[in-house]
Amino acid sequence: MARTLLLPLAAATVLVASTIFLFAAAGARWRPADTGLPVPPRAVYVPVTASASSNTTGARKELSFLDENGGPDDPGAGAARCEPRAAAVRVFMYDLQPEFHFGLLGWSPPSPGSVWPDLTNDAAAPPPRYPGGLNQQHSVVYWLTLDLVSSSSAPCGAAVRVADSRDADLVFVPFFASLSYNRHSRPVPPEKVSRDKALQEKLVGYLSARPEWKRYGGADHVIVAHHPNSLVHARAALSPAVFVLSDFGRYHPRVASLEKDVIAPYKHMAKTFVNDSAGFDHRPTLLYFRGAIYRKEGGSIRQELYYMLKDEKDVYFSFGSVQDHGASKASQGMCSSKFCLNIAGDTPSSNRLFDAIVSHCVPVIISDDIELPYEDVLDYSKFSIFVRSSDAVKKGYLMRLISGVSKQQWTRMWNRLKEVDKHFEYQYPSQKDDAVQMIWQALARRVPAIQLKVHRSSRFSRSDRGK
Repeated sequence: MARTLLLPLAAATVLVASTIFLFAAAGARWRPADTGLPVPPRAVYVPVTASASSNTTGARKELSFLDENGGPDDPGAGAARCEPRAAAVRVFMYDLQPEFHFGLLGWSPPSPGSVWPDLTNDAAAPPPRYPGGLNQQHSVVYWLTLDLVSSSSAPCGAAVRVADSRDADLVFVPFFASLSYNRHSRPVPPEKVSRDKALQEKLVGYLSARPEWKRYGGADHVIVAHHPNSLVHARAALSPAVFVLSDFGRYHPRVASLEKDVIAPYKHMAKTFVNDSAGFDHRPTLLYFRGAIYRKEGGSIRQELYYMLKDEKDVYFSFGSVQDHGASKASQGMCSSKFCLNIAGDTPSSNRLFDAIVSHCVPVIISDDIELPYEDVLDYSKFSIFVRSSDAVKKGYLMRLISGVSKQQWTRMWNRLKEVDKHFEYQYPSQKDDAVQMIWQALARRVPAIQLKVHRSSRFSRSDRGK
């Protein structure tokens, strides 16, 4: 009887063991097919030359994945492979006509078929210059576009431009929306509609007709609208896209949010304090603010703080503007101050914060609704002091707080500022972990959420085809 029971049991054990062995063997060679996630470092990319992009759409091509040793599955792909610091994200960029981008800078294409300046060789003319003054603060899209146009000559940067939209993680819309607003938001007779509004309406019509937009409803598109008033006529229609913004102060929560969009730093107006050795004892001013004092909307706190602090010892609190060489004076003042006030203005953010960072003046941030660039990877509390607006207006509170920071504590924050200031530098060509590359990396971190949204919305679309 016992022998009769043991025989089936032994056979079952052998069967189970064989099954486990087969699955284990298969698992060692298994690779996911197409998850839709960004390609890991050292995967194969296909960069494009300037003005040679393809508008091919359709099913996303199969991605390459790393093997256990950090190499791609395809053993023959090594020759075209980037080194470990490979592109964080693959970007398809529309070949929009120059009127949407460099044409706003007065640039004209050298030939009828060209759309972009030639930035692929050293003999080419330098890129068109972006206008100075306050325009520079919101020039984010200019630097991102330059980075993509020249990415074929730097294929291992933070982003690489691809020729086929099916290969892309993101689709970039090169519309200089902030400059369009700054220069063309008012109709010029005999215009009845401003050039800025006309461009926005034209852009909406163009994108809504594109197969790239229709594929995911625009969810994988990136549109830069850094000036708070830019894209005002089109933002609702284009809201499925990822916006690159300065803050959410003038956006409805259904149009823009931290879950969907990316905050980018202003381009600072102050000069970066290079080789800064001006430590605690070499900065005579305790607290510094120079800028507009009387503001509308959320900026009324500036007036309260002005009357509260203007007569305090070692505090500089004064009106300033660009017209009176404000950037130069503010730069000098910040470099000789221990703490710099960043107070909410018409919107929660201002360029002043980034001027303070590159001046290595510890920011004192009084803006309850502010959102900060790349805060998911950068801890601002290590080099900034945050104060609630309700506390800041209490008599004596701010001065007690600032005066209570020891030399040792301040020096730690000062040293950290000198480490992070590179993340707020816009430059061409972009450099490792500068503002341009940090923004691309922030956008790359949005890709999995975009793919999750797309995949969830597609659950029933294929099964419905058979009905």
